Amino acid sequence: MGAVNKRKVFLLAGHAHGGKTSLAEVLLYKTKMTSRLGKVEDGTTASDYQEDEIERRSSISASLLMAKYKEYELQFFDAPGYLDFIGDVISAARGVDFMVIVVDAVAGVEVGTEKAFEIARREKLPCMFFISKLDKENTDFEKTVIDIQDSLGKTAVPFCVPEGKSPAISAILDVLHKDDRAKNASAAEYYKQIVEKVAETDDALLEKYLDKGALSDDEVLPALEKAVLTGVISPIVGGSAFADKGIVEFLDVLIESMPSADSRSMKVKDDKGTEITVTAKDPFFSAQVLKTISDPYVGNLSILRVFSGTLSANSTFYNVNKSSRERFSQLFLLQGKQQQSVESVSAGQVVAIAKLKDTATADTLTDESKKFLFPDIVFPVPAYSASVKPKTRQDEEKISQAMHRLTAEDPTFKFSRDAETKELLISGIGELHLSVMIGRMKKRFSAEVELGTPKVPYKETVTKPVKVQGRFKRQTGGRGQFGDVWIEVHPLERGKSFEFVDKVVGGAIPRNYIPSVEKGIRKTLEKGLLAGYPIVDVQVVLFDGSYHPVDSSDMAFQIAGSMALKKAFEQAHPVLLEPVMDVEITVPDEFMGQITGDINSRRGRVMGMENKGKNEVVKAQIPLSEMFKYASDLRSVTAGRGNYNMSFSHYETVPQRLSQPVIEEYVKTRKKEEDEA
Repeated sequence: MGAVNKRKVFLLAGHAHGGKTSLAEVLLYKTKMTSRLGKVEDGTTASDYQEDEIERRSSISASLLMAKYKEYELQFFDAPGYLDFIGDVISAARGVDFMVIVVDAVAGVEVGTEKAFEIARREKLPCMFFISKLDKENTDFEKTVIDIQDSLGKTAVPFCVPEGKSPAISAILDVLHKDDRAKNASAAEYYKQIVEKVAETDDALLEKYLDKGALSDDEVLPALEKAVLTGVISPIVGGSAFADKGIVEFLDVLIESMPSADSRSMKVKDDKGTEITVTAKDPFFSAQVLKTISDPYVGNLSILRVFSGTLSANSTFYNVNKSSRERFSQLFLLQGKQQQSVESVSAGQVVAIAKLKDTATADTLTDESKKFLFPDIVFPVPAYSASVKPKTRQDEEKISQAMHRLTAEDPTFKFSRDAETKELLISGIGELHLSVMIGRMKKRFSAEVELGTPKVPYKETVTKPVKVQGRFKRQTGGRGQFGDVWIEVHPLERGKSFEFVDKVVGGAIPRNYIPSVEKGIRKTLEKGLLAGYPIVDVQVVLFDGSYHPVDSSDMAFQIAGSMALKKAFEQAHPVLLEPVMDVEITVPDEFMGQITGDINSRRGRVMGMENKGKNEVVKAQIPLSEMFKYASDLRSVTAGRGNYNMSFSHYETVPQRLSQPVIEEYVKTRKKEEDEA
C-alpha cells in the first residue's frame, strides 16, 4: 500500500435514508472499483450486503469499502443512519481521519445529522458535508446550506455550488476557482466566507486581511488545510448520486482539502503513567479494534485501525487490555463482504483479522515494548429492555451461543439474567435494535425466542407490628412432630432487608432449634405471601415457645416458624413495594414542557434541572414499571433528540389501585397451578 500522506480514511454518516449508501456506491463505480452501479432498492449495493439490510433496504451495520482516486488510496465506512445503530457510527469514527456528513436536500438537517456531527466533534474529527438528492423537485442548495449553518455552526461553507435550479443543474462550480467565481454571485460570496475563516487561523493573515480587506488565492489555498484540520472550516459540496452530479467535484474537494491518514494523532498514557502522543510517523506498531463481525461458521472477524507502525501477516501483537499475546495468520482488506488478503498493513489503514481468541472491540494492540491504552470507545448505555423466552428446549441451548456472539459484535446490545425475576433479559438502544437482533438470532443461529415485557422485581413488606403464635403438631401413630413459637414482626426502614432477633429465655425453645425457626422464616420470606415476591424490611423477634422432648425436631420448628410468619403477615397490613429509578433525561430546551408533563404522567417526581449547552438535563425519580417503553416514547416526543440514563434508587409502596391487579393475577395463577396438580 502507498504512503500514509497518500491515504484518506473517512466515514459516511448522517440520517437514515439520506443517501449515504448511494453515495458510497457511486464512489466505487466512479473510481472503477465496481463495473455496475448497485441500488439500495434492488439490494445490490456493496455495503448493504447482510440479509436483514437487503430486506429492510437500509444500512444496519457499518461496512468498510475501498477505492483509488488520483493516486490516493481511499478507505471509508458506510455507517447506518438509524439511531438504534448509533454504536456503529461511534466505533467507526474512532478509526477515520474525517467524517463526511450526508444531508438530504429534501429533508434538510435531521436528528441523525445532528448526532453524526456530535460524534465528529467528540472525536475531534474534521467534517465535510455532501448535500444529496439535488436532482429532486423542490430542493434548494442554498436553503440547505443555511439549514446546516444554523443547526450545526457557521464553520460549514460551500466549496462547490450547483449552477441552475434543481432538478435542472447544468454544472457544479468550484468556489476556489477564480473563473467560476466570476460566473456566479453565490460562489463569490461563499469564497468571502472562506477567506474570513482562513484569516482566523494565522495572525499574519488576519492582520493583512483586516488591513487590505482581501487575501490572494496564493495566500488562501495553502492555509485551507490547516483551517479544515482544526475545524475552522467544514467544506460543503452538493450533488446527486442518482444523477451523477457533483461526484467528481466531491472527490476533488475530498482529496485536495480533507486531511490524510498522517494527520490523526492520539493522546495516551503509557504503563508508567507518562502521557505520550501517538502519530502515524511513530515506528512502533499500535492499533485499536473498532468492530467485531460475528459469523456462526467462520467465527469472529476483528476490524482494527492501525495508528502507527506496520503489521505483517503470520505474526503476533500484544493485547494491552488482556495482557496477552495473540498470534494470527492472515490480514484482510475489506470491500463490503469481500476479503482481500494482504501481506502487511501500515499506519492509517483499517484491516481485518479473523479468529482472534482474546481480542474484543475497543482493545488496544501494540508491540510488547510499548504498553499503553488508547482512550476507550464510549458507547451509549442500552436503555430499552425486553424479556426473552426460548420457544423450545433446543432453542434454549442455542440462545447462549447466539447471545455471546451478538454482544461481541455489538457493544450496545446486552443480555443478563435477572436474579430476582429469573428472567433472561436483552437490552439495546431501541425497539428496532432488539427486533434486528432477534432476527439475527433466528437466521444466523437458528434460535427462536418470544419477546415480552420484563417483570417488575416487586417486593413485599409489612406496615404495622404484630405478635402471633405458630404451633405445629402432628401425630401419625408413631413419633409425632411438634414445634411451638411466639414471634413479633416489626416493619424496618427501606433497605434494611431482614433482621432475626432471638429473645428466648429460660429454655422455652432449646438452643439447637432456634436456627431451625430462622430457617423456616427465611424460606417463607424468599417465596413471598402477598403476590409471590420476596418479603423485605422486616424484623422478626422470637421471644417464646414450647417443645416436646420426643416429638420436637428441626423440621417441626421450621414449619412452626413459617406458620407464624404467614399468620403475622396477614395481620400486619402487607403492601407491595416497587423499584424507583433515578432518571437523568437530556433534551433540547423546546421539549421541556412535554418532558415534565410526561414524567408526572408516569408517577414520577422532578428532582432538579440544569442547563447543559443547548440542552436541559432533568433529574427525576420514576417507578421502573413506567420505564420499559421509555426509550421509544422519549425518541418519539423529542424527534430522536432526547436521551436518558437511569439507575436504581430505592423501593416505594405501590398504590393500591396498581398493586391489586398484581396480587389478583398471582392468586389466579396459584389457583390454576393447584387445580392442575
